[in-house]
Amino acid sequence: MFEVLTEKLSRIFSGLNNKGRLSEKDVDEALRQIRLALLEADVNFKVVKSFLGVVREKALEAKVLESLSPAQQIVKIVNEELVGMLGREPARLKASSRQPSVIMLVGLQGAGKTTTAAKLAFHLKQSGQNVLLVAADTRRPAAIDQLKVLGSQLDIPVYHEDVTVSPVQISRNSIARAEEMAAVWVIIDTQGRLHIDAPLMQELKDIKKTVQPAEILLIADAMTGQDAVNIAGEFNSNLELTGLILTKMDGDARGGAALSIKSVTGVPIKFLGMGEKTSSLEVFYPDRLASRILGMGDVLTLIEKAEKTFDKQQMEKLESKLRKSEFDLNDLLEQMRQIKKMGSFSQLVDMIPGFSKLTKGISDSESQDRTKNIEAIILSMTAEERSNPDLINGSRKRRIARGSGTTPGDVNQLLNQFYNVQRMTRMMAKGKLPKNIAGLMGR
Repeated sequence: MFEVLTEKLSRIFSGLNNKGRLSEKDVDEALRQIRLALLEADVNFKVVKSFLGVVREKALEAKVLESLSPAQQIVKIVNEELVGMLGREPARLKASSRQPSVIMLVGLQGAGKTTTAAKLAFHLKQSGQNVLLVAADTRRPAAIDQLKVLGSQLDIPVYHEDVTVSPVQISRNSIARAEEMAAVWVIIDTQGRLHIDAPLMQELKDIKKTVQPAEILLIADAMTGQDAVNIAGEFNSNLELTGLILTKMDGDARGGAALSIKSVTGVPIKFLGMGEKTSSLEVFYPDRLASRILGMGDVLTLIEKAEKTFDKQQMEKLESKLRKSEFDLNDLLEQMRQIKKMGSFSQLVDMIPGFSKLTKGISDSESQDRTKNIEAIILSMTAEERSNPDLINGSRKRRIARGSGTTPGDVNQLLNQFYNVQRMTRMMAKGKLPKNIAGLMGR
């Protein structure tokens, strides 16, 4: 996500840093390069023009150009204006005054509405709220089956009827079912349609009138770029959208839709779809995304992912082992498996400030291959060897390599990495566990 834009902006700001004092000419040249970078990232040209106009005005103030760190001041201005472009404050879901609160999901075919419905239901369930999914896409029977399967996997009930029943009637009937089961939220998965399809758009209006939703969320494919902005504008004019969920953000290296959509339509982004897993729906925070775009990471989201992923008792046990310098290869294997649950390699390093530069060129598949090799090596050891790696001599390394399908050199590399971790834990045991480590462990 935003890989190309982040790389270009980093180069531009690095060039400003190398200049020291800045002139108006330096600022204009940097803004010219930023303009090209934003347009190449498929950001709406009107948004780019407005954005750079404000940045230029603020950047040319005397207190910026005459400061000791003008380049950093300009980065700060760009960051502030990016946050403004994205919506400043996070847009939360708003419940209706009486339960259940209804969420209508609308959008084009193929945008990911059905899977997003399941992800959103899972997100709400995790916060302890009772949810009912509604299969109202009767023109695509596979959508009903898909939602039933996803609901079964997540242990979330799905309301559905025969395909001969109208989506409006299904939506109306689902409210009665939701009241029976005391559901807090009802999520209606409607049929995908073109924004120029008048009869189907009218059907959405009828559903809206019938269920009076608290939220009407457009599911838009981020990879469609400026088309997503145009689609949002059309749906908004017909339905008065309350928000958007941008899907496939993990597959869009440009990200222009995310940067344009709020400014052009006025409709806030509420969630980002970051992968295929049901847990890969992120609450949208404008300031955090701006930070990622500028290569400054997103540690808060990383910590939140860790808190959701790591078992509290396991982490307390691990912290105890770290303090006592008892961390062994069994613990290393367990932590690797926990980290894999947090998301893809590229998504995780994207959240660590400065880390993406160090890992550039390492793909998710390469990272997965390395992880599999490490797992195979550790699993090829005896229980005694995992607990006490010092026992592993040359002959044992050869046996472990044969058993794991790797080389003695791979085994050596793993052991050296482990000993580095072990040395670090011994240093930590002599003092207090650093707060950032504790935070990343979900403490």
